[in-house]
Amino acid sequence: MPSCPTSRYNISQMLNRAELPRKLGLFDSTAIVVGTMVGSAIFLVPSSVAQSLPSVPMIMTVWIIAGLLSFIGALAYAELGAMMPATGGQYVFLRESFGPLFGFLCGWSFFLAARSGGIAVVAVGFSIYLSYFIPMSPLASKLTAAGLILTLTAVNYRGIRVGAVVQNIFTSLKILGILILIVSAFLSPAHQTPPAPAPAFSLSHFGVAMIACLWAYNGWFAISLVAGEVRNPQRNLPLALIIGVIAVIGIYLLANVGYLRLLPVPVLASTERVASTVAERTMGPAGAALVALTILISMFGTTNGNIMTAPRLYFAQARDGLFFEKFGFVHPRFETPALAIVGQGIWSALLALSGSYEVLFSYSTFTFWVFYGMTVAGVLILRRKYPDTPRPYRMWGYPVTPIVFVAVTVWFVANTLISRPGPSMVGSLIILSGIPAYFAWRWRERKKGRPVLADRPSSA
Repeated sequence: MPSCPTSRYNISQMLNRAELPRKLGLFDSTAIVVGTMVGSAIFLVPSSVAQSLPSVPMIMTVWIIAGLLSFIGALAYAELGAMMPATGGQYVFLRESFGPLFGFLCGWSFFLAARSGGIAVVAVGFSIYLSYFIPMSPLASKLTAAGLILTLTAVNYRGIRVGAVVQNIFTSLKILGILILIVSAFLSPAHQTPPAPAPAFSLSHFGVAMIACLWAYNGWFAISLVAGEVRNPQRNLPLALIIGVIAVIGIYLLANVGYLRLLPVPVLASTERVASTVAERTMGPAGAALVALTILISMFGTTNGNIMTAPRLYFAQARDGLFFEKFGFVHPRFETPALAIVGQGIWSALLALSGSYEVLFSYSTFTFWVFYGMTVAGVLILRRKYPDTPRPYRMWGYPVTPIVFVAVTVWFVANTLISRPGPSMVGSLIILSGIPAYFAWRWRERKKGRPVLADRPSSA
């Protein structure tokens, strides 16, 4: 944990209402989009998809639909971000659309489980793949994961430009590694198998495959959290989202075509580490090492992106008096929400050490999509609520595209409740547990003589 910087500045100097400066350009913003979306999933998830959908057309269809759905969601966030380019992104959008309670519930569940658990999951995955090169005991693996989280916490504590440089480098390296794998797959002879009869379509199996694909695409919303630190946000936020999501869709589709060129669907379904298997076939043992290194780089970059962006949501909440007060303070030298970054880093590291991240993260996909659906519905609400507010970017296909997104999200959430009732119900309970916490924070605001958020004028 970064203690040295605070020794030069006492906490009272950080108790200020300073704003976070705009230091991120278009390339930085696009690297955040791509870097937080592309983690380990594209190396592993294709096997899970093939287990649920045992035919090439169905496999490619679910990846395309999940990609298009993510793209529509990104368009909605682009409109909202250009309209309200404030730090906190999704929290601000929900607050303005549905009221402060729903913004709070998003931040509460993200800090408690979804984002913090996600950081722990990726960090532990990093330590597991690091054991490919350096054998480690289970305890050493957990300590490595916690060390990664705290190291990147220290990096992002010292400034968003420092975090952005790390993000840019590791995003570029991970894309290079994936492209090498894809090219090797396309240059190798394809497998020859006789055509098999088309299997019967199952909506429930398609839904299970969709969960896996949407998890692989998850992360595009992260750029909205640092919207208040993006230069020329009315232009750069929409561009970063559109360029980044299209790039990831293209990479994922090419990767799946490459996998399917070399592995028949039954083999793909039974192969846990798909990318490593393909790399061994195309490049030999060196290929497997390259994939392991690419996954390490990818997870490192994803962890950094999440640690960089997520604390901005809690920062915005704290500024509204709806989270730990010190999370809303800006470091006088580094110009970061330093204590929000440290708080998230400590909690995520504890989750990685305890192993409870596995339980928490199983609820995350459900939690994410509840708030994704509400946020995109917010485009419809805010168009009617604030029709005259300038919108530098208006999402393509309105109102059809947001309605389609919300409808698919409702189906997805309902299907998740049916197919995975345990994690979904616990995810719902985590969200609902925030209701008494919200009223407790409001009571705390009133006790201090401050106006409660609901009584303040809207910032839209």
